[in-house]
Amino acid sequence: MTGLQNHELPQIMGILNLTQDSFSDGGLWFEKDKAIAQGIAMHQAGAGIIDIGAESTRPGAKAIAAETEWQRIEPVLSELKRQIPDCRISIDTQKANVAEKAIQAGADIINDISALEYEPDMVKVVARYPHIEVILMHIQGRPENMQDNPQYIDVVAEVKEYLTKRLQYAEAQGINSNRIYLDPGIGFGKNLEHNLLLLANLQVYRGYNLVLGASRKSFINRITPSAADERIGGSLAATYFALQAGAKIIRVHKVQEHQQFIKVFNAINAYRRQEQ
Repeated sequence: MTGLQNHELPQIMGILNLTQDSFSDGGLWFEKDKAIAQGIAMHQAGAGIIDIGAESTRPGAKAIAAETEWQRIEPVLSELKRQIPDCRISIDTQKANVAEKAIQAGADIINDISALEYEPDMVKVVARYPHIEVILMHIQGRPENMQDNPQYIDVVAEVKEYLTKRLQYAEAQGINSNRIYLDPGIGFGKNLEHNLLLLANLQVYRGYNLVLGASRKSFINRITPSAADERIGGSLAATYFALQAGAKIIRVHKVQEHQQFIKVFNAINAYRRQEQ
């Protein structure tokens, strides 16, 4: 049997939370030296992107000042750019001032959970730097209230419509579509059924640059009760559906396990017989 041509492997984005209150790893990487060491370790394990976030967006989380956010990010970003220059750095922020400082310090991607809505100047910042990519995520509400009974008529259609409209808005402001990634926002203003519907229908994003961030999310706990750091099996199940949909980036906590899963999936998939 001859192997079919491998699909392009998605990039693994390692999550690096510089917070004390993130839902699964709050406090673990809050100290600068520990954060830098973790970023390097994730890159060595196969992460092509490190996503640095200094403001928790877990359910119920409160916003922090831009100055505080940047003070947490700057030393870690600077040192990772120095020590692992071949690794792309993403900054998980909704604040235009933080994004611009990060870009000037070497960041490659801005990951905005508000899809450029939280601060109107954010789109201007991204548009000013034509080499910068941006991730637009869907959220219903804000982190502090997003899980207060989220409602949809058709969650798959509504989330896609929102994201494609935000993509069109970004394009109209001078950001080329090949720089834009879409994230349906698993767990951000969605209940269990909403999350499962989105995961089961990720194929609606074929033709777009899809990002999936389902790692350790609470929907896994609703199906099979487990602590956040014991959800690797459920995280990999979500990744399977992302791979089937041609996702470009998988955002994860456990890099080595996802790297292995993706490579084995791709190797098996390469030998799938073509339909007659």
